[in-house]
Amino acid sequence: MYKRLKKNSDFQRLFSRGKKCFSPALILLYRPAKQTALGLCVSKKHGSSVKRNRIKRLLREAFRAVSPSLKGGIALILIPRQAEEYTLAGFCASLKAALRKEGLLS
Repeated sequence: MYKRLKKNSDFQRLFSRGKKCFSPALILLYRPAKQTALGLCVSKKHGSSVKRNRIKRLLREAFRAVSPSLKGGIALILIPRQAEEYTLAGFCASLKAALRKEGLLS
């Protein structure tokens, strides 16, 4: 299980001190933490609130699929890149590739 990042101060800490990783569908900001935590940033550029909420649901589900294989605790912010279509398979593959590239997957 993971905790959700909700406070502005938590987001600002990751934006200022976190490491960035880029993949085709996502931008990841991460930092080691005691407990695994996830934050999502989906801007209004992605469309209406219905579309943004769907993107957030897909990102949370992609993270749930990948999280059992994470090494230790990590605080993550996921920022999707703009695309024509957003799919769960695309987010899962992109998240796995980025985490593997950074050495965060076991």
